[in-house]
Amino acid sequence: LAGEPACLILGDNVFYGHGLPDLLEGSTKLTQGAQVYASYVPDPERYGVVSFDDQDRPLRIEEKPPEPESNWVISGLYFYDNQIVDIAKSLAPSSRGELEITDVNTISLQQGSLDVRKLGRGYAWFDTGTPDSLQDAAAFVQAISRRQSFKIACLEEIALQNAWVTPDQVLARAHALGKGEYAQYLKRRVQELGHG
Repeated sequence: LAGEPACLILGDNVFYGHGLPDLLEGSTKLTQGAQVYASYVPDPERYGVVSFDDQDRPLRIEEKPPEPESNWVISGLYFYDNQIVDIAKSLAPSSRGELEITDVNTISLQQGSLDVRKLGRGYAWFDTGTPDSLQDAAAFVQAISRRQSFKIACLEEIALQNAWVTPDQVLARAHALGKGEYAQYLKRRVQELGHG
């Protein structure tokens, strides 16, 4: 990391919500400590469970407890300062034989440098680690995409909106994709964003 902060996201996690880019952009400005996001779930025993005091300050994090103290769990999105390297180097494998991200978060909590932000209403988080949860995420993405006629996480569209690519580059990509639905979507979005 060469002394820089880091963001980690678990590859089987899906996040969605209005204002999420702005929320996460704020987290990228982290210079000290760690910042993670908690989500309320019906099955907390599958995750790292975080309990809070009466002022919403995190008290403890427990990995996959048989009797969870709360329904708030740490989602698979983590922002860390450059101390993450030293913390990770200090870890020993858990009883499962794995290095646990919960241990990193617990050390940050013990150091008083862990900020836990709750993802409230309007945000959706899916950990697609089981067949049922993968199906739930797929159905959610399909419903949103069909109802709003927008693709979720269309990389070309995101890049165009942020001026990381030009309209001509997106149109060239659409042309290379042929006549399929995704190519047509890219052409439509270039036009709707005032570039066509």
